[in-house]
Amino acid sequence: MSELELPNPPLRAVTFDLDGLMFNTEELYQEVGGTLLSRRGKQITGELLNEMMGRKSNVALAVMIDWHDLDDTPEQLAAESAEIFGGLLPKRLAPMPGLLELLASLEAAGIPKGIATSSGKLFVDKVLGLFNLAPRFDFILTSEDIIHGKPAPDVYLLAAERHGVAPAEMMILEDSQIGTQAAVASGSYAVAVPHGQSRTHHFPGARFEAHSLADARIYHALRLQTPGGSC
Repeated sequence: MSELELPNPPLRAVTFDLDGLMFNTEELYQEVGGTLLSRRGKQITGELLNEMMGRKSNVALAVMIDWHDLDDTPEQLAAESAEIFGGLLPKRLAPMPGLLELLASLEAAGIPKGIATSSGKLFVDKVLGLFNLAPRFDFILTSEDIIHGKPAPDVYLLAAERHGVAPAEMMILEDSQIGTQAAVASGSYAVAVPHGQSRTHHFPGARFEAHSLADARIYHALRLQTPGGSC
């Protein structure tokens, strides 16, 4: 890993996005969005998904409404989405590759970790509860904790404050273009981990694009040993 310089100052904390980064929820969002729109004689497209991805739920649903000139309100679509999600999550939710191993390595090294997501608290509690992961994080920030959602840097500036570190001392792991914009704007060490639809995104300012949470460059930047034993 000599081609990647070690961060200076050293990284002292990590903040995770949730959807599409920790869990396969972006895939499920796409399915839910497709169901919502098919009920209204509309289709979901990659272009629409790109506009919605990474935004606060009410903002993303407002984008969907404007895109297809729907008569629904964001609140109505949110309630319908929650109903559809309720049937999907217990059967289909899964951690993204490398997540559990990275959490274990951070814990072994004593590096604090938090979550900063555009999703709402009820949804986040349900997702984390299915894998009992909430107790393993120092804090969990959701859409209710900030006024200006991603791509504004607010949630990540608040994350650095909660960690008690300067933004430059915090690694942020993000999967979407909008989320990575927020991470870069905060002055943090931003790493893009695209997956699925977000592989079509662009990540200017990111330190690198990881192939997954198991990418050895993530471990190297954090001065961690990889699960295989190398640093």
